[in-house]
Amino acid sequence: MSKKASCSSSLFALFFLFLFSKTTFLAMAQNNTTIPVHVGLVLDFDDLYGKRDLSCIEVALSDFYASNPNYKTRLVLEKRSSPSDVVVTASAALDLIKNVQVQAIIGPASSMQAKFLISLGEKAQVPIISYSATSPSLTSIRSSYFIRAAQNDSSQVKAISAIVHAFGWGEVVPIYVDDEFGEGVIPYLSDALQEVGVRIAYRSVISPAATDDQIVVELKRLMAMQTRVFVVHMLPYLGLRIFDKAKEIGMMEAGYAWIMTDRMTNMFSSINSSGIENMQGVLGIKTYYPNSKGLEYFRVRWKRKFQQENPTVQNVKLDVFGLWACDAAWALAMAAEKVGATNFSFEKTNTSGKSSTTDLERFGVSQNGPQLVQELSGTNFKGLSGDFNLFNGQLQSSTFEIVNVIGSGEKLIGFWTPKNGLARNLNLRNKSKYSISNTSLGSIIWPGDTTSAPKGWQIPTLGTKLRILVPVKQGFSEFVNVTYPGTNIPKISGYCIDVFEAVIEALPYDVPYELIPYSMPGSSTSNYNDLVNEVYLKNYHAAVGDITIRANRSLYVDFTLPYTESGVSMIVPIKENKSKNAWVFLKPLTWDLWATSGCFFIFIGFVVWVLEHRINEDFRGPPHHQIGTSFWFSFSTMVFSHRERVVSNLARFVVIIWCFVVLILTQSYTASLTSLLTVQQLQPTVTDVNLLLKNGDNVAYQSGSFVLGILKQLGFPDEKLKTFGSPEELNQLFQNGSKKDGISAAFDENPYMELFLAQYCSKYTMLEPTFKADGFAFAFPKGSPLARDVSRAILNVNEGDRMKEIEKKWFNKESSCPDPNSLVSSNSLSLESFWGLFLIAGLASTLALLIYAAMFLYEHKEVLSRLDPEASLWRKFCVMLRIYDKKDLKSFTFKKGELEVNTIFPPSPSVYSNNTESRMVFDEQMRTPSTEHGGFSPSDGSPNGREMESVIEITERPTPHEIAQESN
Repeated sequence: MSKKASCSSSLFALFFLFLFSKTTFLAMAQNNTTIPVHVGLVLDFDDLYGKRDLSCIEVALSDFYASNPNYKTRLVLEKRSSPSDVVVTASAALDLIKNVQVQAIIGPASSMQAKFLISLGEKAQVPIISYSATSPSLTSIRSSYFIRAAQNDSSQVKAISAIVHAFGWGEVVPIYVDDEFGEGVIPYLSDALQEVGVRIAYRSVISPAATDDQIVVELKRLMAMQTRVFVVHMLPYLGLRIFDKAKEIGMMEAGYAWIMTDRMTNMFSSINSSGIENMQGVLGIKTYYPNSKGLEYFRVRWKRKFQQENPTVQNVKLDVFGLWACDAAWALAMAAEKVGATNFSFEKTNTSGKSSTTDLERFGVSQNGPQLVQELSGTNFKGLSGDFNLFNGQLQSSTFEIVNVIGSGEKLIGFWTPKNGLARNLNLRNKSKYSISNTSLGSIIWPGDTTSAPKGWQIPTLGTKLRILVPVKQGFSEFVNVTYPGTNIPKISGYCIDVFEAVIEALPYDVPYELIPYSMPGSSTSNYNDLVNEVYLKNYHAAVGDITIRANRSLYVDFTLPYTESGVSMIVPIKENKSKNAWVFLKPLTWDLWATSGCFFIFIGFVVWVLEHRINEDFRGPPHHQIGTSFWFSFSTMVFSHRERVVSNLARFVVIIWCFVVLILTQSYTASLTSLLTVQQLQPTVTDVNLLLKNGDNVAYQSGSFVLGILKQLGFPDEKLKTFGSPEELNQLFQNGSKKDGISAAFDENPYMELFLAQYCSKYTMLEPTFKADGFAFAFPKGSPLARDVSRAILNVNEGDRMKEIEKKWFNKESSCPDPNSLVSSNSLSLESFWGLFLIAGLASTLALLIYAAMFLYEHKEVLSRLDPEASLWRKFCVMLRIYDKKDLKSFTFKKGELEVNTIFPPSPSVYSNNTESRMVFDEQMRTPSTEHGGFSPSDGSPNGREMESVIEITERPTPHEIAQESN
C-alpha cells in the first residue's frame, strides 16, 4: 500500500514538473515576440498618493495584459520620483526623454509641474498623460501632446453655482491657493456665478507656504465682512489647516456656509478624524463614478498589493484619482497596441553646425508620438471610473455628487448633472427640466449643527456698527430732524427715522447701527446726490431719509422698495363758489340737456296726440285747442299733474316710460339745485398746468428738489420759478399770490404735499399726480444683501398697523380740516349722464308710432286699393290724413254712445244721401267737380265718379250717433 502511494506521488510530481516546464517555455517564447514600449512614470513615490497611484497602475497593467495575452506590445514603466519641486520634475522628464527615449510619460501629479512638461512633450512629440493635473489654465497651452485623463476643474463650477443659487445666496468668497491649480478655476467660477446673479465679494488667496498666523489674519479679514458663503479650492494639506483655524476663531458656527471643490472632496477618504471634526456641516462637490463588480475586484487586489509593498501604511482607500490612473494606463496600452509599430524609437535631432549649450537642444523626436496621440484621442472603453472618452484631449464632464460632512464621514445629499441640474436621486434617463431648487437635495446639517440654511450674510460681529447717513435739512423737519440739544451728540428723529427703526425691528436678526448726520462742507444742509455718492464710494453702509428713487441714482446704489406713495402733485388754493344769482336755477343742467329735455317734451306731446286723436275727445277740437292740449299734457308730466285721460295702450306705454324719465330727471335736478344752494362750494383756483403757463403765473418747488428739472421741461421760465424750504414759506408764497411775487401753484412729491395739507387743509387742495416718481427709499451699496431683506421688511411694516401709527404721529391733520367730500365739483348735469334714458324714451315713442301707422294703414287698406293707381303719393297721403282726422267711431270709446242713440232714433236711409260734406272734400282732393257746379254725378259711369262713390260709401257712411247729433 505504501509502495503504491509512493509511486503515485512520484508520477504526480513528474506530471506537475512537465506542465510547469511547458508553461515556462511558452511564456519565454511569448516574451521573445513582444515589443517593449517604454513609458515614463513621474510621481512622488515618497508621498502616500504617489505610492497608491503606482500600485494602481501596476495592477491595472497586470490585469490588462492578463485579459489580452495575445497583444504584441508591452508597456514598460520607467519610474522617476519627483517631489513637488518643478525643476526636479522637469529634470526627471528630460532624463526619460533623452536617455530612456520613453514613448509617453504618465504624470506629473500637479498642474504646476505639468505646465513645463507639456512644453517638453510638444518638442519631443511625446504624449504627457496626467490624471491629476486638473487646472483649466493648462488647456490654454493648446498642445496636442497633452492628454488629461481627468476632468477639468472648470466642469464643476456649474454645480457650485447651482448650489449657491438654490439657497438664494447673493455673494460668495472663493478661498484658493496661490498657484497654477488655484488660480486656474477662478475665472470660470466667476462666470458661472455671474450667470445666476451671484457676485464674488472678495477673493481670498492663500500662499502654499502660509503660516498659521497668516491664515488666521486672512480668516479674520473674512470674518469682518458681511459675506458668509465660502468656496474652498485647494489641496487637502492646506485646506485642512484652513478649516482648523476657521473653527478655532468661530467661523464654523451657525450662519456660515462652506463649499469644497472636488479636489478636497475626492480625497476625503485620506483625511483623518481630527480633520473631519473641523469640517462638520461643510458641503462638497465630488466626482461620481459608478460602482461595479469589476471595480470591487480591482479594489481587493490593489489593497493586497499595496499592503504587501507598504506594510506600515494603514487605512488607505482608493479614490477617483487612482481610478483615473488605472484608466490612463489602460488607454495608453490600448493605443500602443493600435499603433502596431515593430520598433518604438527616437530620431536624433540634427544639431550639426550649431553650438549646443543645453541638453534641451540635443534630445531626439519620437517617431511614433503623433500616431500614439491620435490613437489615444480615439480610445473609448468602459473604465473603472466610468466611460473613458476623450474630447479635446481631456475627459468630458460628468455627474457630480453633493455630499455633506456629518459625524465621522460624508453623507450623500444629492447629485448634479449638466442636463437636469440638482436632483435627490440619480436618474440618467430623466428628461425633466433643469432644477436649481434646494428642495431637490436631501436634508443638510449646516455648521453649528443646525438644519436652517444660512442666509449667506450677516452683520460682522468683529466689525463696527453699520454707519448710516442721515440728511440734514432746514424745512420739513417732520421727515428728518437733526438737532443738537446742548451737546455734540445729535438727536435724530422724524417720519423716515421711525420707519427705518420699524423696518430694522421687523428683520429676523439684529442689526447694530449708528445714524450719522450728513451735510455739505460749509453748509448746514445736504445735497442728496452727494449723499448717495458717499454710499456708492462705500464710505458708509447705507443712507436713510427722504431720499427719492431716481434713475441716475440707481446706477450707483441699490434702493429698497419705496415706503411712501409715489408721484409729483400740484397744490393750489381753494375758494368758495359765490356765483349764486337769480338764474342759479338754470345751473343744475347744461344747455344741451335743457334743449334735449325741451325737444323731448314736445316730441312726447306729439306722439301722444297722434295716438289719441281719433279715439279720445280730449285730443280733438280746433287746431289751436289740440296744440295747447298736447303741450299741456306733455309738460304737466314734470309735476305729474296731467288730467287728460289716455285710452290707447300704445300711448299708455309711451307715457309710462316718459314718466320714468321725467322722474329721474326731476330728482337729479332737485338734488343738484339743493347742493348749489345749500352746500359750501369749494373749488380749486387752477386745475390745469397749461392754464398756469398761459396766464404766466408763478409756481414754486422745494429747494434742491429734482422737480426743478420737470418744471423747466414743461416750459416755465426761470423768473416764474420760486423756491420754498418749509410749509410756512410755501403758505406765505400762496398768500402773496403771483401779482405780489408769490405763486399760484406749487409742485412737489406727494409726501411733502400731504404734510403741507395736514397743516393747511382748509386753504389748499392737491390735484391728481401730474408726474411719475418712485417714492422714498433707503440706499445701500451695489450688491448689498441687506437691501433685499430690508425691502421684505418694508412690505411687512406697510401691511401692518405700525405704518399707520407712524403716519398718524407725524402727519396728523388739524381738527378744523373740512371733509374732503365738501370739495364739490361745480360741473352741471350734462347730457352724457342721461342720454341713455332719452334713447329709451325715443325708441319707445318711435316704435309706438310705427306700430300705430301700420295698424292704421292695414285697417284702411281698401281705401288705398280703390284709389287711382296713377294718383300721386301726396294725394294718397292727403286722403289718408283726412281719414285720420275723423273719429274712429268703431273704437270702444264711442260704442256706449252709439248704443244709446240707436234705441231712440232708428237709422233712416235718407240720411245717407244728405251727407254731402265728405263728397265735397274728396272732390277737392281728387280735383273732380261736383254736380252742383256743372260737373258729373258720382253715378254717371265715369271712372272718377265710380271711384269717388266707392270711397264716399266706405268712409262717409253715417252712424246712428251722427244721426242723433244732426237731428238735435
